[in-house]
Amino acid sequence: MIEKLSDTAREQLLAPLVANGWEHDDTRDAISKTFKFADFSEAISWMMRAAIWAEKWDHHPEWSNIYSRVTVTLTTHDAGGLSALDAKLARKMDGL
Repeated sequence: MIEKLSDTAREQLLAPLVANGWEHDDTRDAISKTFKFADFSEAISWMMRAAIWAEKWDHHPEWSNIYSRVTVTLTTHDAGGLSALDAKLARKMDGL
C-alpha cells in the first residue's frame, strides 16, 4: 500500500514544487497547478504525454482542460493524501 508523506518527506518534496507554481490544498491534502499553452492542440498533446506516465505509474490525476489551459490536482486517494507518487508525477508534468 502507498503511504502518505511523512512531515519530513513532505517538506523535502513539496517545497520545490510550490516554488515551481504548485499550490498545496491542505483541506484535501492535494497539490494543484494550472498549465497554460499556446492553444488547444498543445494542451491536449501535453495531456496525452502526461497520461502515458500516469498510466505507466498507475497514478492518475484529477484534471480538466479549457481551451489552452489544463488544471491538474494530485493526491493519492488510497493513502488519504499526498504520497511520493504525487511529487513524482508533478515533477514529470513540469518537465514535459
